Amino acid sequence: MPELPEVETIRRDLLPLLRGRTIAEAWVSPNAPRLIQLLPPDEFCRQIAGRRVEDIERRGKYLLFRLDGGLLWGVHLRMTGRLLHDANSCPETPYLRASFRLDDGARLCFVDLRKFGTMWLVDDEALVTGRLGPEPLSEDFTPAYLHSVLKRRSAPVKGVLLDQGAIAGIGNIYADEALFRAGINPKRAANSIAKQRAARLHGGIREALELALGDRGSSFRDYLDPSGREGGHHLKVRVFRRTAEPCYVCGTEIRRVKVAGRSTHYCPKCQR
Repeated sequence: MPELPEVETIRRDLLPLLRGRTIAEAWVSPNAPRLIQLLPPDEFCRQIAGRRVEDIERRGKYLLFRLDGGLLWGVHLRMTGRLLHDANSCPETPYLRASFRLDDGARLCFVDLRKFGTMWLVDDEALVTGRLGPEPLSEDFTPAYLHSVLKRRSAPVKGVLLDQGAIAGIGNIYADEALFRAGINPKRAANSIAKQRAARLHGGIREALELALGDRGSSFRDYLDPSGREGGHHLKVRVFRRTAEPCYVCGTEIRRVKVAGRSTHYCPKCQR
């Protein structure tokens, strides 16, 4: 699933291409019955046509297109969704779930293999992002805030990092990477982490996300940017999907276990 670095890369790429552009026409595939939330697909297409894109923001893993008239077009890519921009047409694929023709003739194409992606067209942002926690790269996300979240939870710390209501935008990749950088075992109870170690985790979260942003995200399988290019950070991860490979720090084999229902990778020596 695209996480904060991948969604932010998409936002940055789309902003100069779409800001000021008008959505001339929209189409939603009849083979994507759960794509459009809160509205029938034909009503969504009718309401979004003729709207101008004034800005594009990101909240957690959500893309937020600010449209004229006070409307918000929210997009969540889920596991396999891609937003591709093409100057002429959308790719010929059975996985094309929606397309948007712009007033300059270009197309914004939503391709989704597994049909988990979702879209909203609302006038109240809270309907889309109201339950999200703070952004991990914002001033609101402090070591003190992170420690306060952890000390209230007895669940494994990996599961707390994945909770979007606690911290917005972190998923499986960067939770594993952050915990490695902080030297914390992903199975450890969150409320057993002292303030000093929580501060190390805070730094590990920020470092993992910022490095991935610099590499335009990680492309382990499905993620592509709007031009159809892969990110580069999957070539630099420390533990994620490196099962049985040697740790770059100590040489111990990286292990994979299930934590909070997710495949989790860690070094048993560096993260005791």
